[in-house]
Amino acid sequence: MENITIENLYDLKETIAADLFTEAEYPWEVLPRIHDFILELGKRLPEEIYEKRGEDIWVAKNAKVAPTACLNGPLIIDEEAEVRHCAFVRGNAIVGKGAVVGNSTELKNVVLFNKVQVPHYNYVGDSVLGFKSHMGAGSITSNVKSDKTLVVVKNGEEKVETGLKKMGAMLGDHVEVGCNSVLNPGTVIGRNSNVYPTSCVRGVIPAGHIFKRPGDVVKKDDI
Repeated sequence: MENITIENLYDLKETIAADLFTEAEYPWEVLPRIHDFILELGKRLPEEIYEKRGEDIWVAKNAKVAPTACLNGPLIIDEEAEVRHCAFVRGNAIVGKGAVVGNSTELKNVVLFNKVQVPHYNYVGDSVLGFKSHMGAGSITSNVKSDKTLVVVKNGEEKVETGLKKMGAMLGDHVEVGCNSVLNPGTVIGRNSNVYPTSCVRGVIPAGHIFKRPGDVVKKDDI
């Protein structure tokens, strides 16, 4: 399972939340700690760059936030990010530098690294999205199993018990997810991988691969 560690998925220089990850091995381990981390980090953010809006919400002064967006804390919106019309942030969210949260997109208990794009009708819950990752229109993370049991990350015959009832997807840096795809609970997608539109993804997709359909995952170098 070495390929799904934080070290192999993310460039921690590309998030204001780098300290959140330093004592963890796998990215989902940070999910229960996002709430408290935001509260502590928010207190230390420089007032010349960030303004506090309401309770436990910090927004960079040069970020663009539509007046129709619904923001709930704890929340940090970093510099030059854009939160568009009717976005719904339910709380426990970090929106990275230059990230885009689009119309009718919903965020809950997430870390979006810098330059992430979730620009159209996305649901992202209990997830970590790496630098410059992109979710196409209508693609979502499913974060609870239908039988409500704890999420297990599966990579072939290997399994890792997360201990979490709610876990969406962990996307590495530069991941591209096609429109109207569903990332099932416990999905982990390695750096520089692509997911075809309308896909139903489960388990681990290695770095540098293309997910076409279940059982048809090809290495980019072989194309």
